[in-house]
Amino acid sequence: MSTLSPGNTVLRNFYGLRALVAFLWVAVVVLTRSSPLIGAVLLVIYAAWDALANYLDAQRNGGLSANPGQRMNLGVSAAMSVLLAVGFVWGGPAGAVGVFGVWALLAGLFQLIVGIRRRKQGGQVFMMISGAQSALAGGAFLFRAFSTTPHISDLAPYAAFGGFYFLLSALWLSFRRQPQVVAH
Repeated sequence: MSTLSPGNTVLRNFYGLRALVAFLWVAVVVLTRSSPLIGAVLLVIYAAWDALANYLDAQRNGGLSANPGQRMNLGVSAAMSVLLAVGFVWGGPAGAVGVFGVWALLAGLFQLIVGIRRRKQGGQVFMMISGAQSALAGGAFLFRAFSTTPHISDLAPYAAFGGFYFLLSALWLSFRRQPQVVAH
């Protein structure tokens, strides 16, 4: 295993934490599948966690002013955590899934932007793929909210894939070979 720079060690650990939280969220959603209210609360928690994670990540990488993608993602995720509750109250699971779709679309686009800006740090290909997939999935969730009777647990695969991409990025940062510096 290679030695990581301090910045990449922090990023690797952070990506590992994001993967762990996503996998735990999926497990709780699956275990509480029969309760739409618990599912709605879990959606609010998911978006609020994403807002907090974007804040923490930006703070470790120069602050919010230096990271416009994370700043926008923080704002969207924080707002959507409130709107998810409103969507559930007004439209039940379909309302919450529709709001989640809008959030996934926007958050995915911002994640894609952050991945592109960080590509030289490494481990970002998976973040870019995840961001693009999130944006596409968000559009599908939004469409589904208006065309079928969705269940909040239908969103668990989305979170599982997100966790998988964070895990891949953490592993890539752990095992990639660092360029060797040659002393003259």
